[in-house]
Amino acid sequence: MAGKLTLVVGARPNFMKAAPLMEAIAAGKRFEARLVHTGQHFDANMSQVFFEQLGLSEPHVYLNIHGGNPAEQVGRVILELEKEFNANRPDMVVVFGDVNATLAAAVTANKMELPLAHVEAGLRSFDRSMPEEHNRIVTDMLADLLFTPSPDGDENLLREGVAPERILRVGNIMVDSLQRFRPAAEALAAWEGLGLAPGAYGLITLHRPSNVDDPEVLRGLVEALVEIQKQIPLFFPVHPRTREQLRSSQLLAALENAGVQVAEPVGYLQFLSLMTRARFVLTDSGGIQEETTMLGIPCLTARANTERPITISQGTNRLVGNQPEGILQGFAEMLAAKGQLGQPELWDGKTAERIESILADKLL
Repeated sequence: MAGKLTLVVGARPNFMKAAPLMEAIAAGKRFEARLVHTGQHFDANMSQVFFEQLGLSEPHVYLNIHGGNPAEQVGRVILELEKEFNANRPDMVVVFGDVNATLAAAVTANKMELPLAHVEAGLRSFDRSMPEEHNRIVTDMLADLLFTPSPDGDENLLREGVAPERILRVGNIMVDSLQRFRPAAEALAAWEGLGLAPGAYGLITLHRPSNVDDPEVLRGLVEALVEIQKQIPLFFPVHPRTREQLRSSQLLAALENAGVQVAEPVGYLQFLSLMTRARFVLTDSGGIQEETTMLGIPCLTARANTERPITISQGTNRLVGNQPEGILQGFAEMLAAKGQLGQPELWDGKTAERIESILADKLL
Protein backbone atom coordinates (compact mmCIF):
# COMPACT_ATOMS: atom_id res chain seq x y z
CA MET A 1 0.00 0.00 0.00
CA ALA A 2 1.39 3.43 -0.99
CA GLY A 3 2.31 5.91 1.68
CA LYS A 4 0.50 9.24 1.86
CA LEU A 5 2.28 12.58 1.71
CA THR A 6 0.84 16.09 1.80
CA LEU A 7 3.08 18.83 0.37
CA VAL A 8 2.14 22.37 1.39
CA VAL A 9 3.13 25.37 -0.74
CA GLY A 10 2.16 29.00 -0.51
CA ALA A 11 4.53 31.29 -2.40
CA ARG A 12 6.69 31.48 -5.49
CA PRO A 13 9.90 30.01 -3.93
CA ASN A 14 7.95 26.96 -2.73
CA PHE A 15 6.75 26.06 -6.21
CA MET A 16 10.30 25.67 -7.55
CA LYS A 17 11.15 23.38 -4.63
CA ALA A 18 7.96 21.31 -4.75
CA ALA A 19 8.02 20.66 -8.51
CA PRO A 20 11.05 18.33 -8.60
CA LEU A 21 9.90 16.49 -5.48
CA MET A 22 6.43 15.90 -6.93
CA GLU A 23 8.14 14.55 -10.05
CA ALA A 24 10.41 12.24 -8.02
CA ILE A 25 7.43 10.98 -6.02
CA ALA A 26 5.50 10.23 -9.20
CA ALA A 27 8.50 8.41 -10.69
CA GLY A 28 9.06 6.34 -7.53
CA LYS A 29 5.42 5.16 -7.38
CA ARG A 30 5.78 4.55 -3.66
CA PHE A 31 3.64 7.42 -2.39
CA GLU A 32 0.36 9.15 -3.05
CA ALA A 33 1.05 12.89 -2.82
CA ARG A 34 -1.47 15.67 -2.27
CA LEU A 35 -0.41 19.22 -3.12
CA VAL A 36 -2.02 21.95 -1.00
CA HIS A 37 -1.64 25.58 -2.10
CA THR A 38 -2.49 28.05 0.67
CA GLY A 39 -2.76 30.98 -1.74
CA GLN A 40 -0.16 33.25 -0.11
CA HIS A 41 0.91 34.28 -3.63
CA PHE A 42 -2.36 34.66 -5.48
CA ASP A 43 -1.42 36.96 -8.37
CA ALA A 44 -1.35 35.06 -11.69
CA ASN A 45 2.16 36.34 -12.40
CA MET A 46 3.36 35.12 -9.00
CA SER A 47 1.54 31.78 -8.89
CA GLN A 48 -0.34 30.33 -11.86
CA VAL A 49 2.39 30.95 -14.43
CA PHE A 50 4.85 29.08 -12.21
CA PHE A 51 2.62 26.02 -11.99
CA GLU A 52 2.32 26.00 -15.76
CA GLN A 53 6.00 26.49 -16.52
CA LEU A 54 7.25 24.07 -13.87
CA GLY A 55 4.91 21.32 -15.02
CA LEU A 56 3.25 21.21 -11.59
CA SER A 57 -0.20 19.66 -11.66
CA GLU A 58 -3.04 21.77 -10.33
CA PRO A 59 -3.14 21.66 -6.51
CA HIS A 60 -5.48 19.10 -5.03
CA VAL A 61 -6.59 21.85 -2.64
CA TYR A 62 -6.42 25.63 -3.02
CA LEU A 63 -7.13 27.41 0.26
CA ASN A 64 -7.24 30.91 -1.30
CA ILE A 65 -5.87 32.59 1.83
CA HIS A 66 -4.05 35.83 1.10
CA GLY A 67 -4.04 39.39 2.33
CA GLY A 68 -4.29 40.49 5.94
CA ASN A 69 -1.39 40.79 8.34
CA PRO A 70 1.00 37.83 8.76
CA ALA A 71 -0.51 36.63 12.05
CA GLU A 72 -4.00 36.64 10.58
CA GLN A 73 -2.78 34.84 7.48
CA VAL A 74 -1.00 32.13 9.50
CA GLY A 75 -4.05 31.68 11.75
CA ARG A 76 -6.43 31.24 8.83
CA VAL A 77 -4.11 28.74 7.14
CA ILE A 78 -3.87 26.70 10.36
CA LEU A 79 -7.66 26.49 10.59
CA GLU A 80 -8.04 25.38 6.97
CA LEU A 81 -5.14 22.93 7.06
CA GLU A 82 -6.63 21.27 10.15
CA LYS A 83 -9.76 20.51 8.10
CA GLU A 84 -7.65 19.26 5.18
CA PHE A 85 -5.48 16.99 7.36
CA ASN A 86 -8.56 15.58 9.11
CA ALA A 87 -10.23 14.80 5.80
CA ASN A 88 -7.07 13.38 4.19
CA ARG A 89 -4.73 12.35 6.97
CA PRO A 90 -1.18 11.94 5.60
CA ASP A 91 1.66 9.79 6.87
CA MET A 92 3.85 12.88 6.67
CA VAL A 93 3.49 16.60 5.95
CA VAL A 94 6.25 18.10 3.80
CA VAL A 95 6.99 21.84 3.89
CA PHE A 96 9.51 24.00 2.05
CA GLY A 97 11.62 27.03 2.89
CA ASP A 98 10.52 29.80 5.20
CA VAL A 99 7.28 31.46 4.04
CA ASN A 100 4.23 31.93 6.26
CA ALA A 101 2.53 28.87 4.76
CA THR A 102 5.51 26.78 5.92
CA LEU A 103 5.15 27.95 9.51
CA ALA A 104 1.37 27.43 9.50
CA ALA A 105 1.67 23.90 8.14
CA ALA A 106 4.39 23.03 10.67
CA VAL A 107 2.27 24.20 13.61
CA THR A 108 -0.81 22.37 12.32
CA ALA A 109 1.07 19.11 11.79
CA ASN A 110 2.58 19.37 15.26
CA LYS A 111 -0.76 19.99 16.98
CA MET A 112 -2.32 17.07 15.08
CA GLU A 113 0.63 14.77 15.87
CA LEU A 114 1.50 14.31 12.22
CA PRO A 115 5.15 13.68 11.23
CA LEU A 116 6.75 16.70 9.57
CA ALA A 117 9.58 17.01 7.05
CA HIS A 118 11.23 20.37 6.30
CA VAL A 119 12.96 20.77 2.95
CA GLU A 120 15.68 23.47 3.09
CA ALA A 121 16.18 23.18 6.83
CA GLY A 122 18.92 24.72 8.96
CA LEU A 123 19.39 28.02 7.15
CA ARG A 124 20.03 30.98 9.46
CA SER A 125 20.63 34.68 8.82
CA PHE A 126 20.96 35.32 12.60
CA ASP A 127 18.78 38.38 12.06
CA ARG A 128 15.62 38.15 14.15
CA SER A 129 14.19 41.24 12.43
CA MET A 130 13.53 39.05 9.38
CA PRO A 131 10.09 37.36 9.54
CA GLU A 132 11.52 34.43 7.57
CA GLU A 133 14.05 33.75 10.34
CA HIS A 134 11.26 33.14 12.84
CA ASN A 135 9.53 30.81 10.39
CA ARG A 136 12.72 28.83 9.78
CA ILE A 137 13.57 28.40 13.45
CA VAL A 138 10.09 27.33 14.56
CA THR A 139 9.65 24.95 11.62
CA ASP A 140 13.01 23.30 12.29
CA MET A 141 12.24 22.83 15.97
CA LEU A 142 8.96 21.08 15.09
CA ALA A 143 10.22 18.94 12.19
CA ASP A 144 10.95 15.23 12.49
CA LEU A 145 13.11 15.13 9.36
CA LEU A 146 15.29 18.12 8.48
CA PHE A 147 16.57 18.07 4.91
CA THR A 148 19.51 20.48 4.72
CA PRO A 149 21.11 21.94 1.57
CA SER A 150 24.65 22.58 2.86
CA PRO A 151 27.06 21.92 5.76
CA ASP A 152 26.25 25.21 7.50
CA GLY A 153 22.63 24.02 7.84
CA ASP A 154 23.80 20.88 9.66
CA GLU A 155 26.04 22.94 11.94
CA ASN A 156 23.29 25.41 12.82
CA LEU A 157 20.86 22.65 13.77
CA LEU A 158 23.39 20.73 15.84
CA ARG A 159 24.28 23.93 17.71
CA GLU A 160 20.58 24.45 18.45
CA GLY A 161 20.29 20.97 19.95
CA VAL A 162 18.59 19.09 17.12
CA ALA A 163 19.26 15.34 17.33
CA PRO A 164 21.80 14.31 14.65
CA GLU A 165 19.59 11.48 13.37
CA ARG A 166 16.93 14.01 12.36
CA ILE A 167 19.39 15.99 10.20
CA LEU A 168 19.80 14.75 6.62
CA ARG A 169 21.93 16.67 4.15
CA VAL A 170 20.45 16.13 0.69
CA GLY A 171 21.62 19.15 -1.33
CA ASN A 172 19.76 22.07 -2.81
CA ILE A 173 16.42 21.21 -4.39
CA MET A 174 16.32 24.57 -6.22
CA VAL A 175 19.20 23.28 -8.33
CA ASP A 176 17.01 20.38 -9.49
CA SER A 177 14.60 22.86 -11.10
CA LEU A 178 17.41 25.02 -12.45
CA GLN A 179 19.18 22.14 -14.17
CA ARG A 180 15.99 20.73 -15.61
CA PHE A 181 14.75 24.00 -17.07
CA ARG A 182 18.02 25.74 -17.97
CA PRO A 183 18.13 24.46 -21.60
CA ALA A 184 14.55 25.62 -22.25
CA ALA A 185 15.25 28.94 -20.53
CA GLU A 186 18.36 29.59 -22.62
CA ALA A 187 16.50 28.65 -25.81
CA LEU A 188 13.80 31.17 -24.86
CA ALA A 189 16.36 34.01 -25.18
CA ALA A 190 14.10 36.37 -23.22
CA TRP A 191 16.68 39.16 -23.43
CA GLU A 192 16.16 39.51 -27.19
CA GLY A 193 12.54 40.66 -26.91
CA LEU A 194 13.60 43.30 -24.40
CA GLY A 195 16.35 44.80 -26.53
CA LEU A 196 19.06 43.63 -24.11
CA ALA A 197 22.49 42.44 -25.22
CA PRO A 198 23.74 39.15 -23.69
CA GLY A 199 26.21 39.78 -20.89
CA ALA A 200 25.58 43.52 -20.96
CA TYR A 201 22.61 44.17 -18.65
CA GLY A 202 21.74 43.99 -14.98
CA LEU A 203 18.71 42.14 -13.57
CA ILE A 204 17.00 43.54 -10.46
CA THR A 205 14.64 42.00 -7.89
CA LEU A 206 13.65 43.70 -4.63
CA HIS A 207 10.75 42.73 -2.39
CA ARG A 208 11.76 42.46 1.27
CA PRO A 209 9.86 44.76 3.67
CA SER A 210 13.16 45.98 5.15
CA ASN A 211 14.07 47.30 1.70
CA VAL A 212 10.82 48.46 0.15
CA ASP A 213 8.55 49.49 3.04
CA ASP A 214 10.79 52.26 4.38
CA PRO A 215 10.53 55.22 1.95
CA GLU A 216 14.05 56.47 2.75
CA VAL A 217 15.66 53.05 2.22
CA LEU A 218 13.69 52.62 -0.99
CA ARG A 219 14.77 56.08 -2.15
CA GLY A 220 18.41 55.14 -1.60
CA LEU A 221 17.97 51.93 -3.58
CA VAL A 222 16.43 53.87 -6.44
CA GLU A 223 19.33 56.35 -6.36
CA ALA A 224 21.77 53.46 -6.67
CA LEU A 225 19.84 51.94 -9.58
CA VAL A 226 19.70 55.28 -11.39
CA GLU A 227 23.48 55.62 -10.99
CA ILE A 228 24.15 52.06 -12.21
CA GLN A 229 21.83 52.58 -15.18
CA LYS A 230 24.28 55.22 -16.42
CA GLN A 231 26.83 52.43 -16.92
CA ILE A 232 24.74 49.38 -17.82
CA PRO A 233 21.07 48.89 -18.82
CA LEU A 234 18.87 47.51 -16.06
CA PHE A 235 15.75 45.32 -16.28
CA PHE A 236 13.55 45.38 -13.18
CA PRO A 237 10.50 43.03 -13.04
CA VAL A 238 8.74 44.57 -10.05
CA HIS A 239 7.08 42.55 -7.29
CA PRO A 240 3.50 43.82 -6.60
CA ARG A 241 4.32 45.09 -3.09
CA THR A 242 7.42 46.88 -4.39
CA ARG A 243 5.47 48.53 -7.21
CA GLU A 244 2.91 49.84 -4.75
CA GLN A 245 5.64 51.29 -2.53
CA LEU A 246 7.46 52.84 -5.50
CA ARG A 247 4.23 54.42 -6.66
CA SER A 248 3.21 55.73 -3.23
CA SER A 249 6.72 57.13 -2.65
CA GLN A 250 6.66 58.74 -6.13
CA LEU A 251 9.84 56.90 -7.12
CA LEU A 252 8.56 54.87 -10.05
CA ALA A 253 8.93 57.81 -12.44
CA ALA A 254 12.54 58.36 -11.35
CA LEU A 255 13.46 54.85 -12.45
CA GLU A 256 11.61 55.10 -15.74
CA ASN A 257 13.00 58.56 -16.51
CA ALA A 258 16.53 57.23 -15.95
CA GLY A 259 15.92 54.50 -18.54
CA VAL A 260 15.49 51.52 -16.22
CA GLN A 261 13.14 49.00 -17.84
CA VAL A 262 10.41 48.57 -15.21
CA ALA A 263 8.15 45.59 -15.91
CA GLU A 264 5.53 43.31 -14.37
CA PRO A 265 6.79 40.10 -12.67
CA VAL A 266 7.91 37.49 -15.18
CA GLY A 267 7.53 33.71 -15.12
CA TYR A 268 10.18 31.30 -13.93
CA LEU A 269 11.47 30.41 -17.39
CA GLN A 270 11.68 34.03 -18.48
CA PHE A 271 13.50 35.04 -15.32
CA LEU A 272 15.89 32.10 -15.52
CA SER A 273 16.53 32.95 -19.17
CA LEU A 274 17.38 36.52 -18.23
CA MET A 275 19.66 35.36 -15.40
CA THR A 276 21.69 33.09 -17.68
CA ARG A 277 22.89 36.06 -19.76
CA ALA A 278 22.93 38.86 -17.18
CA ARG A 279 26.16 40.73 -16.41
CA PHE A 280 25.03 40.71 -12.79
CA VAL A 281 21.94 40.40 -10.58
CA LEU A 282 21.01 42.76 -7.73
CA THR A 283 18.53 41.08 -5.40
CA ASP A 284 17.30 40.62 -1.84
CA SER A 285 16.00 37.11 -2.58
CA GLY A 286 17.45 34.00 -1.01
CA GLY A 287 16.90 31.59 -3.88
CA ILE A 288 18.45 33.88 -6.47
CA GLN A 289 21.69 33.94 -4.47
CA GLU A 290 21.80 30.16 -5.00
CA GLU A 291 20.80 30.20 -8.64
CA THR A 292 23.39 32.81 -9.59
CA THR A 293 26.06 30.74 -7.83
CA MET A 294 25.12 27.75 -10.00
CA LEU A 295 25.07 29.89 -13.15
CA GLY A 296 28.35 31.67 -12.38
CA ILE A 297 26.62 35.07 -12.55
CA PRO A 298 27.81 37.80 -10.13
CA CYS A 299 25.18 38.53 -7.49
CA LEU A 300 24.90 41.67 -5.36
CA THR A 301 22.64 40.98 -2.38
CA ALA A 302 20.99 44.10 -0.96
CA ARG A 303 21.04 42.84 2.61
CA ALA A 304 23.36 43.00 5.60
CA ASN A 305 23.32 39.22 6.07
CA THR A 306 22.39 35.99 4.33
CA GLU A 307 21.08 32.62 5.45
CA ARG A 308 22.99 31.14 2.52
CA PRO A 309 26.65 31.89 3.37
CA ILE A 310 27.85 29.10 1.08
CA THR A 311 26.91 31.34 -1.88
CA ILE A 312 29.60 33.76 -0.67
CA SER A 313 32.30 31.27 0.36
CA GLN A 314 31.87 29.01 -2.68
CA GLY A 315 29.84 31.07 -5.10
CA THR A 316 29.42 34.39 -6.84
CA ASN A 317 27.50 36.28 -4.17
CA ARG A 318 28.53 39.39 -2.23
CA LEU A 319 26.58 41.30 0.43
CA VAL A 320 26.28 45.01 -0.35
CA GLY A 321 23.61 46.20 2.11
CA ASN A 322 20.74 48.48 1.16
CA GLN A 323 22.47 51.87 1.19
CA PRO A 324 23.59 53.53 -2.07
CA GLU A 325 27.26 53.72 -1.07
CA GLY A 326 27.54 50.00 -0.36
CA ILE A 327 25.66 48.99 -3.49
CA LEU A 328 27.74 51.21 -5.76
CA GLN A 329 30.97 50.05 -4.15
CA GLY A 330 29.92 46.42 -4.57
CA PHE A 331 28.98 47.10 -8.18
CA ALA A 332 32.40 48.64 -8.89
CA GLU A 333 34.20 45.73 -7.20
CA MET A 334 32.09 43.25 -9.14
CA LEU A 335 33.02 44.88 -12.46
CA ALA A 336 36.71 44.67 -11.57
CA ALA A 337 36.62 41.09 -10.28
CA LYS A 338 37.15 37.90 -12.25
CA GLY A 339 34.20 35.54 -12.44
CA GLN A 340 33.96 32.64 -10.03
CA LEU A 341 31.85 29.55 -10.71
CA GLY A 342 30.94 27.66 -7.58
CA GLN A 343 29.19 24.32 -7.20
CA PRO A 344 28.78 23.25 -3.58
CA GLU A 345 28.64 19.56 -2.74
CA LEU A 346 25.36 17.76 -3.57
CA TRP A 347 24.07 20.68 -5.64
CA ASP A 348 23.81 18.23 -8.51
CA GLY A 349 20.14 18.12 -9.55
CA LYS A 350 19.38 14.90 -7.63
CA THR A 351 18.16 16.30 -4.33
CA ALA A 352 14.50 15.38 -4.91
CA GLU A 353 15.47 11.78 -5.63
CA ARG A 354 17.42 11.61 -2.38
CA ILE A 355 14.49 13.04 -0.41
CA GLU A 356 12.01 10.59 -1.94
CA SER A 357 14.32 7.68 -1.14
CA ILE A 358 14.76 8.77 2.48
CA LEU A 359 11.01 9.24 2.93
CA ALA A 360 10.45 5.72 1.61
CA ASP A 361 13.06 4.31 4.01
CA LYS A 362 11.51 6.13 6.97
CA LEU A 363 7.81 5.58 6.24
CA LEU A 364 7.39 2.37 4.26
